Amino acid sequence: MSVNSELVGREFPPTPPYLVGREKVREFSRAVFADAPLHTDVEAARALGYADVVAPPTFAMVVQDLTLQQLLAEPDSGIVLARTIHAEQRFAYTRPIVAGDELTGRLKVTGIRMMAGNAMITSEAAITDAGGDLVVTATSVLLVGSDEEDAA
Repeated sequence: MSVNSELVGREFPPTPPYLVGREKVREFSRAVFADAPLHTDVEAARALGYADVVAPPTFAMVVQDLTLQQLLAEPDSGIVLARTIHAEQRFAYTRPIVAGDELTGRLKVTGIRMMAGNAMITSEAAITDAGGDLVVTATSVLLVGSDEEDAA
């Protein structure tokens, strides 16, 4: 089964709200070697004008992953996880993510490009806060390798 080209334009329901916790931000910061004090020290973040610790830019992937799980679970997608890699990632922020934010993601498949039997699936997750304001748009490209049987 090949990737379903009818995925383009498909939008998924919003994810359940994700409450950004201070300790999660600190843990993530340590994991990605983001050692600036605003990521771990509340007082340092407040001195810079933030309400709490600020998540590193790649933290948005935590919420985006919830949206990508919806795509991967689609029974008609043709996406086989064993042949899929995360090929590209971009983030476009309107403001930083701060501990205490309640974020919701909504995924839309924006394109599929076929290359030598492989499919490159581009999707955008609009991540909004509890007030509905856009915080970040996270764009991913998944590369789904061809099935040898399909390619033969």
